[in-house]
Amino acid sequence: MPLALEGKKAIVAEVSEAAKGALSVVVADSRGVTVSKMTDLRKQARENGVELRVVRNTLARRALEGTQWECLNESFVGPTLLAFSTEHPGAAARLFKDFAKDEKNFEVKALAYEGELIPAADIDRLATLPTYDEAIAKLMSVMKEASAGKLVRTLAALRDQKQEAEAA
Repeated sequence: MPLALEGKKAIVAEVSEAAKGALSVVVADSRGVTVSKMTDLRKQARENGVELRVVRNTLARRALEGTQWECLNESFVGPTLLAFSTEHPGAAARLFKDFAKDEKNFEVKALAYEGELIPAADIDRLATLPTYDEAIAKLMSVMKEASAGKLVRTLAALRDQKQEAEAA
């Protein structure tokens, strides 16, 4: 059933608004995936700060026109599922990568990050980005190791000084 012009304008406006706040965008084809599996994917997406939209290709092109996500236009062929990561750039890529492991019919077409088109084969570039909490934990462990190493070197220097003083 064709959409009325006002309905199309509303969809373009919604997708355009989602694109403005997105840190990254992933395009996928979900043909052959059951409704219950898609419902589960939508639930996981909401929990991870990812907004999913099924959009007609012409409307998607129009919505992303003039944005940094315009590089995805070539991937809008066949059924299109757009995932906008709003909290973490790797959230949608990680979600789709995990989902595609279980669902053989689910295909990631392309990704974009900061205006750069990333082929689907390179999904790990975004999917393996650490979350904010993981990055803080890594930083803290590096700082802890560095301070422990400095303490060990200081104690060794004190030991060496005492041995030199006793020898003299």
